[in-house]
Amino acid sequence: MAFTLMKLPFDMEALQPTLSKETLEFHYGKHHKTYVETANKLIVGTEFENASLEETVKRSSGKLFNNTAQIWNHDFYWNSLTPDAIGPGDKIGSALSQSFGSVKAFKKTFEETAVGNFGSGWTWLVQKPDGSLAIVNTQGAATPLTTDDKALLTCDVWEHAYYIDYRNARPKYLEGYWSIANWSFAESRLG
Repeated sequence: MAFTLMKLPFDMEALQPTLSKETLEFHYGKHHKTYVETANKLIVGTEFENASLEETVKRSSGKLFNNTAQIWNHDFYWNSLTPDAIGPGDKIGSALSQSFGSVKAFKKTFEETAVGNFGSGWTWLVQKPDGSLAIVNTQGAATPLTTDDKALLTCDVWEHAYYIDYRNARPKYLEGYWSIANWSFAESRLG
């Protein structure tokens, strides 16, 4: 089963001015696409040739894991973004307040955690098995999919996600993130 490059849930220019069309052309059109192409080459003749993306991420290692996990992470990232951003709904807003004290406190902590995520990686809002919410940083291609945590929302903090628009100013990218965060998607995943 070949992996496919997901269709973006919005037009390339829809996230402007937070993320430019040029950023999406590189990030989605080159980086994400290359992970798909590379993974499809790597699975040929392996036990993963007919496996789902999720199964491959959970059971593979090395180069295959890196590429398939990056496919899954990027698919999740694009779904975590929307040009029609509104604030958190009642259900997730209440869960955020319960776990972090308030939505404002959550956003501040998320931004600080993402800015402090050393090197290349991801910052995630996850739901723990006990139902509580937490912020988790992962490095490289690491993903909550291989843990007991359930991903709700993510922000890509690899430089290719923001360098064209923000250069090395990751904090500015994180400030803008809330204007395109897809809270409806996050709430739909909340257990």
